[in-house]
Amino acid sequence: MSKVSQRSAGSPQSSAPQGNDIYNIVLLVVDILVLIAKFWYTIAEAIVGLFRPPPLEEVRGKVVLITGTGHGMGKQMALQYGQLGATILCWDVNEQTNNQTVKEIQAKGGKAFGYVCNVTKREEIIELAQKVRKEHGFVSVVVNNAGIMPCHPLLEHTENEIRLMYDINVVSHYWIIQAFLPDMIERNEGSIVALSSCAGLFGLINLVPYCGTKFAVRGYMTALAEELRQKNPQNNIKLTTIFPYMIDTGLCKNPRYRFPSLFKLIAPDVAAASIIEAQRQGLEEASIPRHYVTIEKLGRLIPRKAMRLVNDFLDTGVDTDKQ
Repeated sequence: MSKVSQRSAGSPQSSAPQGNDIYNIVLLVVDILVLIAKFWYTIAEAIVGLFRPPPLEEVRGKVVLITGTGHGMGKQMALQYGQLGATILCWDVNEQTNNQTVKEIQAKGGKAFGYVCNVTKREEIIELAQKVRKEHGFVSVVVNNAGIMPCHPLLEHTENEIRLMYDINVVSHYWIIQAFLPDMIERNEGSIVALSSCAGLFGLINLVPYCGTKFAVRGYMTALAEELRQKNPQNNIKLTTIFPYMIDTGLCKNPRYRFPSLFKLIAPDVAAASIIEAQRQGLEEASIPRHYVTIEKLGRLIPRKAMRLVNDFLDTGVDTDKQ
């Protein structure tokens, strides 16, 4: 009698976990169905976006900060943002060339202010950031553009050369983002643009440390986007990583290509216009030319040995700058 009573007493308790299990399974099935629906909706949305680009964000009246504005793409971006009616904060280590950029913007009726800044110095960046916030208010767009590109085999790079490359191409980005991102988070608006490179998509000889810096830019921007998204599902801060091919700024001294009509140097003003368009569209990633990101993604589906055959056939890259 006691055994039967024990079994009878235990039966209601054993049914409770079973009910919970069924409930959890139903919830899981619902979650999976919702995931599938959202997944395919997002895919369809992306396909539509290929044929209907997002509208361009207005930058007139906004404050845009760009590093490396003394020459090249930085200068061209400053000039073009100025023509769009933005107030440009030009940061460069070279005061003379930077002031020339400011004068050219002002001569065309634009607003620009020049600041000397060594982006390898964290204290200098933080102090200057406080100054420009007091003088110009909220900085809506930050473009981490400054960079250097020594081109020779890894074993010929000096310690100082490698450290300086990482300090300018990567580490300075962290200090600048830490200086301006808190204001963007508080207002839940703003854009951060980081210049990576096609060398951040493909490994290239004579550019081993440089490729490392540009892969790093892609990595930290991807992680930062995820961090912002998870902290605030309604996050409205746009992060854009740019992957330019070889730009005719003098940085790439000895380009090599078997088919010049396919892989020619890109003019700085053309590259700058493409970067500004990507920022205003709120794209997460954009290469110059735009289809290079797609080629890189497709290339990862192909066996590496097969891709190396294609790379050898195209024979495109950068020769050493040490002759």
